[in-house]
Formats: sequence, C-alpha cells, structure tokens
Amino acid sequence: MDSPATKGLTLRSHTGATYRFDPGALCLELLPTGGPGPYRRFEVLHEPADLAAWADRSRLTPTPGLDISQAEVTDARRLRDALFHVVIAHTRGEPHPPGDLETINEAAACPPLAPAITPTGERQWAGTPTGTHLLATVARDAVELLTGPFARRIRTCAAEDCQLVYVDTSRPGRRRWCSMEHCGNLHKVRSLRARHSEEG
Repeated sequence: MDSPATKGLTLRSHTGATYRFDPGALCLELLPTGGPGPYRRFEVLHEPADLAAWADRSRLTPTPGLDISQAEVTDARRLRDALFHVVIAHTRGEPHPPGDLETINEAAACPPLAPAITPTGERQWAGTPTGTHLLATVARDAVELLTGPFARRIRTCAAEDCQLVYVDTSRPGRRRWCSMEHCGNLHKVRSLRARHSEEG
C-alpha cells in the first residue's frame, strides 16, 4: 500500500463542514465516491476526469497520469459497489457475496500499476497507465487487506448516522470514529451536553 506524506481524503459533511478521513487503505478510499442502493445519490464517478481526480486525491504516490475510457469508469463503479458489499459483509461477520468476490478477483487479475525509477531517482509509474491498471491496483489492495493481518480491524464508524468504513491501523487498535475532527468531535460535544443536562 502506498503512503503519501499526508494521508486521507478531504470530505464534506451534510452540514458543509470539511474534514480529513483516512480509511487506512487504498481500496477503502474508493468507497466514499458513491455506492449501491441509497448511496447512489452520492455518486461522483461519471466521467474519466472524475476517476482521474479520485486517483489524484488517493494515497497513490505520485499521481499516475492515466488514460481512462468511459467503459473503465463503469468498471470503477462496478468494482466500488462490489467492494462495498464485501467489506460491509466482512464487518458484520457475514459470508462474502460470491458475485462481488468474482468482480474483485477479475479486476485483481489484470496487470496493476507498475512502479519505476526515473534517472534522477524519483518514483514514477511505468508506461501509460490506464483505468484498468488503476482498478487492478485497487482490487489487489482489497485482496491484501481482506486476507491480511488487518482484516479483523476493518470497521464502520461508531456514529449512528455515519457509514464510512476504515481499517484501524493504530497500534492499540481502539479507533472508533471515521475522523476525530468530525464524528469523534461530535460525540464529545454530545456527551458533554448530556452531562451538563444531567447536572442541571
């Protein structure tokens, strides 16, 4: 998994406030772009430029210069939805949906982004990366996460009104919130108000 100096996505809450959300894995960074069912209204992957913009915000370093087709945008939404179903089932201790696993495995079987070193010693991506290379990299990250040592630490934010999924990579393994500056802070504020109300 690639890790830039500043991890996490900048998300906007329903109140308009922005906050940082680090899901801890590349594959989980794809989930906030929309999703199946009721999450379809949050869809942001419509055009090749949208998928390229997501790659730019992701933890991939450096940002790959991608050649993305419209069909690959459709593939990205399909992979994202499959990841969503599998990860949610995983957090609930339920069997992984076979059809969605097949979608992930098919994407993972394609060639991923290939890292290379420039003559000046900098990191780059070899060749002309496509959307398929990007999705293969995301799918392989999902396989690594779901079968690796942090598989038991994939969680949904503890806030009742938040569905963001993350992997707790902290040493103690006690992370409860998608973001301390958002849901964690709201919980603190509510708890403080409740205590003041009880004291009053």
